[in-house]
Amino acid sequence: IQGSAADIIKKAMIDLHHALHARGLDGCMILQVHDELVLEVPEDEIDTVTPLVVEVMQNAYALKAPLRADARIGKNWYEMTPYKR
Repeated sequence: IQGSAADIIKKAMIDLHHALHARGLDGCMILQVHDELVLEVPEDEIDTVTPLVVEVMQNAYALKAPLRADARIGKNWYEMTPYKR
């Protein structure tokens, strides 16, 4: 299971990199921890990048069981709150 999860997150990272680049967005991945991606995103891109990240992660690989993702935002890990548009 862990090996498959690692493959899925790597595919999501590649897909997300392409999606951000294709849209000309400045948000960028800075860290991957287990099943989590940490991005640095300009404040004016948060409402564009955050839903894109969730969509890319949920669609990284077609499985019978759905992949679920959520997002939290904040200036640091201590200040993280669930993303609500």
